[in-house]
Amino acid sequence: LPLTGVLTLPEALAGFADPNVILIAALFVVGEGLSRTGVTYRLGDWLAAQAGGSHTRLVVLLMLSVAALGAVMSSTGVVAIFIPVVLAVAKKLGASPRQLLMPLSYAGLISGMLTLIATAPNLVVNAELARSGLGGFGFFGPTPFGLVVLALGIGYMLLVGRRLGDSHSG
Repeated sequence: LPLTGVLTLPEALAGFADPNVILIAALFVVGEGLSRTGVTYRLGDWLAAQAGGSHTRLVVLLMLSVAALGAVMSSTGVVAIFIPVVLAVAKKLGASPRQLLMPLSYAGLISGMLTLIATAPNLVVNAELARSGLGGFGFFGPTPFGLVVLALGIGYMLLVGRRLGDSHSG
């Protein structure tokens, strides 16, 4: 748009001055750091070890881990980091990847409801509330609601998730 004259260069770059943009960019950096240092793969090994042969335990631990990490960084980044981890855990335990990828996705989505910084819309809404003089949310403002939704999501995946692929005893 600056090249066509619709926007001036300062207008085109104005969005980068918003602290929310910087925070979101920093969350992607944290996610990449966790991946490159092997933290996420160690978490995958831990998940496999803790789950043993129990599909139920694996789904619960996976969803809790993804939601916890997604509460403090980009849920998109968390899901991207966990896809190879989940595929490796499924292969290691002989589980269907379909039975683990859907819980991964649900937990990533639900993690956005756990903290103020978990997803960009939370930050945008908070900034607009503060700009309007309405106070905004606290860091853990959405957490009680998010925990209820996470518990319901885990229950749903335990009941319905087994139909996503070959049943694995648990």
